[in-house]
Amino acid sequence: MIYRIALNNLKNPADAEDILQDVLTELITKCPTDKTDEGVKYWLIRITVNKCNGFRRLVWQTRTEGLENHLTLEAPEQELVMEEIFELPKKQRNIIYLYYYEKYTISEIAEILRINPNTVSSDLRRARKKLKTILEEERK
Repeated sequence: MIYRIALNNLKNPADAEDILQDVLTELITKCPTDKTDEGVKYWLIRITVNKCNGFRRLVWQTRTEGLENHLTLEAPEQELVMEEIFELPKKQRNIIYLYYYEKYTISEIAEILRINPNTVSSDLRRARKKLKTILEEERK
């Protein structure tokens, strides 16, 4: 039932399996003991739908162009990119560094910096946008 709901929402078997695993983990750790079988079933459905919605939101937020295209530049351009990264606010600079140079995931960065993963995503998106604008202006 959980897998079917997730697959129906996400249209991707691998993502549906991830959601299934998350929901089962939550069932084991947070299952309400005071609910009837029908209540637990409703609770599982609600958790599954919420996790699917959260996953879609996360995917939507990360659909921005990455810096990979800009970081495979020649040495002078690479130097310019690094200079501009150092001009970013400290929080964005740290996120860019951890994401692109240390290859941490958004959730790992959130844990390291003790901030919400959504905050990491939005700061990463803002930093990319700012760097992209600056680099495009420099090329003109």
